Amino acid sequence: MTGAADRQRTATSDAEAVASGGSPQKGPDKEHGHGGHGQGGHGHGHEKTPTRVLSIALVLTSTFMVVEAVGGVMTGSLALLADAGHMLADAGALALALVAQRVASRPRTQHTTFGLRRAEVLAAFVNGIALAVTALFVVKEAVERWMTPREIHAPGMLAIAAVGLGINLLVASILMRAQKDSLNVRAAFAHVAMDALGSVAAIIAGLCVLFFDFNRADPALSVLIAGLVAYSGWRVIRETTAILLEATPSHLDVMAIERVIRECQGVRDLHDLHVWRISDRFDALTVHVTVERGAHGVEVSRAVSERLRDEFGLTHATVQPEAAPPDAVVSVRSSRDGAPIRHAG
Repeated sequence: MTGAADRQRTATSDAEAVASGGSPQKGPDKEHGHGGHGQGGHGHGHEKTPTRVLSIALVLTSTFMVVEAVGGVMTGSLALLADAGHMLADAGALALALVAQRVASRPRTQHTTFGLRRAEVLAAFVNGIALAVTALFVVKEAVERWMTPREIHAPGMLAIAAVGLGINLLVASILMRAQKDSLNVRAAFAHVAMDALGSVAAIIAGLCVLFFDFNRADPALSVLIAGLVAYSGWRVIRETTAILLEATPSHLDVMAIERVIRECQGVRDLHDLHVWRISDRFDALTVHVTVERGAHGVEVSRAVSERLRDEFGLTHATVQPEAAPPDAVVSVRSSRDGAPIRHAG
C-alpha cells in the first residue's frame, strides 16, 4: 500500500508539472516549469515597454501642466485652469501607474509566488476611482460657471488649448502602443484620452466666446466631457474589481471548459474547477480530475492541459489527477481478542 501511495503521489506531482506545460519535478528545489507559457514563463519581458512609455508620458504631461496653469492665470481662463487640474490628475495617475509597473515587474519570491502582478491592478483600480471623482468635480465646476459666467481671453485660451490638445494626443498615441498588454497603462490612457477631450471642449468654448460671445459654452461642454470621464472610470473599476475578487474572466465560459475536460480521454469525473485572473492577460485554472481505471494520471493531465491551451488559451493550468473510487467498501473492526475481522461490503 505504501508503494502504491508513493507512486500515486509521484504521478500527481508529475502531472501538475506536465499539465502546466513543463516537465516532471526532479527535486524539491526545482522551480515549476511553464514551457510555452503565454506570459513568458512568469517572465516580464513586456514590462520594459510599459515602464518606458509611462515615463515619457509623465514627463510630457507634467511639463505642459505647468505651462497650461500659467497660461490660465495670464488669460483669466478658468477652462484652462480646470484643464491644468485634469492634467495634474493625469500626472498623478501616470506616476502611480509607473510605480505600480516597477513593483509588478519584480521577480516572484517565496512569499509572493505569483510575483507582485496585482500591483498594477490596484493602481488601475485607484485610477478608475480618480476618474469618477474628477467627473464629479467637473460637473460641480460646470454648474458654477453656468450660473456665473466668467470673462475669458479667447485668443490666448485657444492657443494654449490647441497646444494642450497636441500634447494630449501625443501622450495618448504613446500610451496606445502599450495599452493592449497592460491594464495599468489602459487606465492611464483613459485619463489622457479624457483630458484630450477636455482640450477639445476648451477649444470649442474658446471659439464660441471669440465669435459668438457665448461664455456658457464652456460649462455646457464640460458636462458632456464629465459623462465620458465617469463612464471610462466605471469601466476601469468594473474590470479591476472583477480581477481583485477573482471572478471568472469575462471571455471564458466555465461550463464550456468543464464540458471540454469531461470529453478528454481517461477523465471519469471532475471537481473543484476554478478559473480566475491573476493580472491582465494572465489567466489561471486549477481542477481535480478523477481518472478512469487503467488510465495514467500524467497522460490524462497532459491531454486536459493541451485541450485547455488549444481551445481557451489557458497556458497556466494545474490539473490534479485522482484515482477512481473502489468498487467495494471494506469495513475493518477488531474482535474482543484484537484479531481483525473483515467483511466485504
